Amino acid sequence: MHPIVIIGSGMAGYTLAREFRKLSPEQELVMICADDAVNYAKPTLSNAFAGKKAPEQIALGDAAKMGAQLNMRIEPFTFVKEILAERHELVLEKDGVTSNQPYSKLILAVGANPIRLAIAGDGSDDIHVVNSLIDYRAFRENLAQRKDKRVVILGAGLIGCEFANDLLHSEYDITVIDLAPQPLGRLLPGHIASAFQQNLEEAGVKFALGTTVEKVSKINNGEDYAITLANGQTLVADIVLSAIGLQPNISLAKSADIQTSRGIITNSLLETNQADIYAIGDCAEVNGTLLPYVMPIMQQARALAKTLSGQQTAVHYPAMPVAVKTPAAPLTVLPAPMNVEVNWETEEFDDGMLAKAIDNEGTLRGFVLLGATAGKQRLTLTKLVPDLIPAQA
Repeated sequence: MHPIVIIGSGMAGYTLAREFRKLSPEQELVMICADDAVNYAKPTLSNAFAGKKAPEQIALGDAAKMGAQLNMRIEPFTFVKEILAERHELVLEKDGVTSNQPYSKLILAVGANPIRLAIAGDGSDDIHVVNSLIDYRAFRENLAQRKDKRVVILGAGLIGCEFANDLLHSEYDITVIDLAPQPLGRLLPGHIASAFQQNLEEAGVKFALGTTVEKVSKINNGEDYAITLANGQTLVADIVLSAIGLQPNISLAKSADIQTSRGIITNSLLETNQADIYAIGDCAEVNGTLLPYVMPIMQQARALAKTLSGQQTAVHYPAMPVAVKTPAAPLTVLPAPMNVEVNWETEEFDDGMLAKAIDNEGTLRGFVLLGATAGKQRLTLTKLVPDLIPAQA
């Protein structure tokens, strides 16, 4: 029998391998990845300063260690050139040498890529993105070499705000730029976004909102960058970090005639339209829903591990709140489903507020908890929200 092959060594790939090994210790398992296959938890990248962690302390194990631990053959620095779905084969390339890898089941755990804006200026190529431990190492090395500690972050979403808060722990001067009028605009109702912004500003983060970056130019013999904004303002920075969101990596799937939309389309068994090919993690659009967070990956991995072990199991999505790692403004968000109309009901506390998203039937569909007092209601409220994908009997 041919091996089960996982493409991708991120949290989704490794979590699936670990869950599968609990059920099937011996079945042949192969992981193929374009990078070094070092295992690490990606969420730790945006709060490493607070945790006093250097990049080398974030890694949980290299390819050799993980391969031994999970009884799995790991092929790092290996590129999948083609999926031959009919033949159940992959065409691989490593060090310029092409080879074929047969599979019995194939799992796409290929993640998401940072969205890059087209920005003018001779400094635009130096803009950092942090979507992996390798990226993060380069970012930290560059930061360490800079005399002044001025960082401009493009994007006031989840990752941008987490990095902004984390860099405060090292006395950096932080400015966050976003076209939206408020931070976390997609996740929070306006009045909570304002309070969240105020908390971060009081901690020392500066915001330039309602505008975009037009140009990043090198100044002072390449020591610094001038960031020209659409509103006419110019900022000077030592480092520019782009955190404007992620796009599921769908190019490989598309080339194999696997159906895609925003992500790789799967049903609740995480099956794609091609036989024996599954998708998991940030690349997977499960029943029309993309959830690039940790908890959904755990739910997917447990279900798919059972399916691959012969016990067909649909993924179950209970209500899964997201904890935003911004200690200056402790925040938990459970986004209401996109297609549901909701009204917000707000309760204020001395240290924050609680907002409930109620649908037309009076059912709680989501919530936002800002501050420690509101945060205590997380469990109670989560139990009241209907499952996103109900458990199947």
